[in-house]
Amino acid sequence: MTKIALVTGANKGIGYEIARLLAGQGVTSIVGARDEERGRAAAERLGQPYARIDVTDEDSVAAAAKWIERAYGTLDILVNNAGISGDLARAVPSATPVAELRQVYETNVFGVVTVTNAMLPLLRRSPAGRIVNMSSELGSLAMATAPDSPFADANFIAYNSSKTALNMVTVCYANELKDTPIKVNAANPGYCATDLNGHSGFRTAQEGAAIAVRLANLGADGPSGACLQDSGVVRW
Repeated sequence: MTKIALVTGANKGIGYEIARLLAGQGVTSIVGARDEERGRAAAERLGQPYARIDVTDEDSVAAAAKWIERAYGTLDILVNNAGISGDLARAVPSATPVAELRQVYETNVFGVVTVTNAMLPLLRRSPAGRIVNMSSELGSLAMATAPDSPFADANFIAYNSSKTALNMVTVCYANELKDTPIKVNAANPGYCATDLNGHSGFRTAQEGAAIAVRLANLGADGPSGACLQDSGVVRW
């Protein structure tokens, strides 16, 4: 039976590559995007279905869940990829407006919870549901506080703290679902060249997508409630 996946923010960048790689494995990869024109164009390029979904709009998310239920009846893979960075040119926490912090959290944290809650009934119908939350090493408290941290200058309070919160969101869902076949993990794609950072990263979007695809295909003996990257576990 063909697996069904939903990837949010899949019209470009890492999300697009995740959808493309999953589709290459025979997975029906629903391209989730809030911009209908861009989303449909991306889905057409991939030969995959499109679902309009704005993770900050509960009605939009609910409508997407109903459409997936009507069209497929179940969901095997959810990749919470949609995310925003805030103003990365402003690396001083005391200069960051609270409104910017709220905006980033609406997408990176509250949006993930909104989508996960809406899709969970469908994931429970899968024999082996998988939830992958796209995180970042910038959300690691262990790495941020290390004396030799390579991220000392990347002191982005909105983005970094949203990914720290997302890591805990991941753990909370993993704990709730520990007695089910569903596995919930966070993925660190690394510093990829995408619109999020003005294409300044040294990794490609395809390279960043690989860990999410791996977690989406975890076997029954795989971890849950972890943050992983290509080389292994990321310290919280």
